[in-house]
Amino acid sequence: MPESKVEIAKRHGRHLRGTIAETIASDATHFGHDDIQLLKFHGTYQQDDRDQRRGREGGELGKAYSFMVRVAIPAGAVTAQQYLTLERIADQHANGTLRVTTRQGFQFHGVLKGDLKDTIAGINHELLTTISACGDVQRNVMGCSAPLGDADHATIRRVAEALARELRPASRAYHEIWLDGEKQVSTESEEPFYGDRYLPRKFKTAVGLSTDNCVDIYSQDVGLLAIADGGVIRGFNLLVGGGLGMTHNKGDTTARLAEPLGFVPAAHGVAAVRTVAAIFRDHGNRSDRRHARLKYLLAEWGIERFRQEFERRAPFPLSPAGPLPSLPFHDHLGRHRQADGRWFYGVFIQSGRIVDGPGLGLKTALSEIVSRFRPGVRLTAQQNLLLTDLDAPSLDEVERILRGHGITPAGELSPARRFSMACPALPTCGLAVAESERVIPGILDRFEAELDALGLGDAPITIRMTGCPNGCARPYTADIAFVGRSLDLYNIYVGGGLAGDR
Repeated sequence: MPESKVEIAKRHGRHLRGTIAETIASDATHFGHDDIQLLKFHGTYQQDDRDQRRGREGGELGKAYSFMVRVAIPAGAVTAQQYLTLERIADQHANGTLRVTTRQGFQFHGVLKGDLKDTIAGINHELLTTISACGDVQRNVMGCSAPLGDADHATIRRVAEALARELRPASRAYHEIWLDGEKQVSTESEEPFYGDRYLPRKFKTAVGLSTDNCVDIYSQDVGLLAIADGGVIRGFNLLVGGGLGMTHNKGDTTARLAEPLGFVPAAHGVAAVRTVAAIFRDHGNRSDRRHARLKYLLAEWGIERFRQEFERRAPFPLSPAGPLPSLPFHDHLGRHRQADGRWFYGVFIQSGRIVDGPGLGLKTALSEIVSRFRPGVRLTAQQNLLLTDLDAPSLDEVERILRGHGITPAGELSPARRFSMACPALPTCGLAVAESERVIPGILDRFEAELDALGLGDAPITIRMTGCPNGCARPYTADIAFVGRSLDLYNIYVGGGLAGDR
């Protein structure tokens, strides 16, 4: 089968360099096809304002191009200073908002090409990065971000950070282009693991606990589900083949939950994920990107053949998977005690968008809190934010500031709103065929009224919405999901739940 156009662009891209640097230095308002594919690996997508398309069609203006820039943050932890710097970058170079992603990162929207380099350099100045936040590589590694202080949670975060380091692209292109690093000649040895074509498609990983499925571990390409004994993690159930993207009217594309491959000792968790990634690299579909995710290789081979290939490659034995209990779910919102006696406070953020608006000063409130109390900031897979390391008097003041800016405490929200999620969709996402983030507040208003009328206002119902079938807000594991089919038309899916296991 012939390579897809994206595969050709990667192979000819000189390990993610392409002509990106030359285009940045030019007067062009946007990048060409091949560079657009390579830019994703650097953590940015070229977009245009689709609300403005009709008014600009056929004229000299052309599309209103801008860029989404995504920060990869393993297990979602940043410092107070890092948060404040990202907020400043959003004001200086983006549309003034920050968006918490469903993979525990931050996104900037509305960055112009002329500001792209300063944006990415500014992020790196705070010891954060955008590399591999997008693209055909391992994406941001998820892990429970709650600062409970126990050994299990600490191990989860360490493993997530180690995984991010292990499978980060080795090419110096990122430093050359964005950080003015010394230019090097591209050679085959520059990417000893990924080679010149990287992976066939995105590769999503998460590290989870059997006591809390806050990272939606069954939706991942690879999940490490920790098995603890006496407060010590002795190993992981290795789950493979999850993924929620699909295509309308294409019956051979489907959402799929991950399934158990086996059990690996704690010391080999990172190597296990690397082994799965290597199998995917060598055997994934590079002709049809709709069938290029790991889940389709699992569907083609079956779990037993995949297990045999894993055992052939892995430098350690694979044991049978342990029991897979029903996983509880915690969103970590509201007040919670840390192991050190301090507190953390979980703030609900509708669709992850940190912005000020009529009657709601979320961005101002968070800026005041972080500047004044200097808490740690943790991002959750539900697009919410945790403020950590607070003493009791500060905790009361944090809640007072939030209320004063119109932010309702999580305990006073309906479950339907509290557990809701939505992707950005229109007007910026190039894949969106319908609205999502901009309309879900009104949809939730109507749901709340109907649920109250039915006596179900306190039922733990998850409602998720996406502007296309690619599944960024994990709609297919929700109780009720609206998936955009065309403008103002949605497919409705039911039957998932908070546990994320169906």
